[in-house]
Amino acid sequence: MHGPFCSIVPPYMLRRLAKQDAPEFSSAARAAREALGHVESFRSARAQPVPDVPAGVRQAKPGPPHRTVFDANSAEILPGTLVRKEGEAPVGDAAADEAYDGLGHTHRLYADVFGRNSIDGRGLPLNATVHFGQLYDNAFWDGKQMVFGDGDGEVFERFTKSLSVIGHELAHGVTQFSAALVYRNQAGALNESMSDVFGALVEQYVNNQSAAEASWLIGEGIFTPDVEGRALRSLKAPGTAYDDDVLGKDPQPDSMDTYVRTSADNGGVHINSGIPNRAFYLVAESLGGNAWGSPGRIWYEALTGGSLPPAATFRVFARATAASAMELFGSGSPEHDAVQLAWETVKVKL
Repeated sequence: MHGPFCSIVPPYMLRRLAKQDAPEFSSAARAAREALGHVESFRSARAQPVPDVPAGVRQAKPGPPHRTVFDANSAEILPGTLVRKEGEAPVGDAAADEAYDGLGHTHRLYADVFGRNSIDGRGLPLNATVHFGQLYDNAFWDGKQMVFGDGDGEVFERFTKSLSVIGHELAHGVTQFSAALVYRNQAGALNESMSDVFGALVEQYVNNQSAAEASWLIGEGIFTPDVEGRALRSLKAPGTAYDDDVLGKDPQPDSMDTYVRTSADNGGVHINSGIPNRAFYLVAESLGGNAWGSPGRIWYEALTGGSLPPAATFRVFARATAASAMELFGSGSPEHDAVQLAWETVKVKL
């Protein structure tokens, strides 16, 4: 099976960084050029995903995780050297141990909250490779496993530092094995949004944060202190995650009024994901409590319930969440009303 190559750092951010000619950002610019070339070469070589698990299939009871962490030793050959297997003690390598823990936390959210047996619903082993490439400015899901770079040290730090990054990339696997959303245009933006939503939920679940307490940031902690910004994206306020002289300003729209029409980045999959991201946040804010509760259940059922076509638009997904809320909680319930109001707020018509 070939799934999409899905990376956490948007190509538009890498392109801007690659153009920097200031001496203090020479390593970052070189690393960005290499990462950007990697993204483009991988995507041109990948086929569109075909789900191994039929949408809506009944899953086996969740079992324990089966984690394996490898070290690429600064090469770009996968999976690399085995460094830690399921049940083994920490190895003292921060990236390897953070990856191991992050895989476990993500597995636990899906098992405990949604009754899902790993990423594919059938107990898929969770594999990750750390120390990929030299000063590699990205983390990605390649259709089979997680891969983490160490960052350039000038703009990006190691990508395992953020649990939301790990949860985001593994959620691409959930989407791949359920709805198989095409990685282009609005379907691709939904694919990215699903990963941001469930990446945020992993972090909130582990930290036992309510919707009001959570930061709603994706990638918090992967910028160096020199960057004027907190994270790659904000679900709470798309377009506000960073505003930096080198990286520019976060370009995400927060409603269809400012939807970005572009052929870049597979039709704006990382930019326009801000619109469905904010819809989820608004539902969680309205209902209060833990976002992995009612809001998470509504989004999870819409994603995995079997009704989404691979080329789903925002409107199709919005209708799927409304139907999910109605089925779970009833018409006219606070949950159903919150979903309808959220999509209305971001200007997506049901």
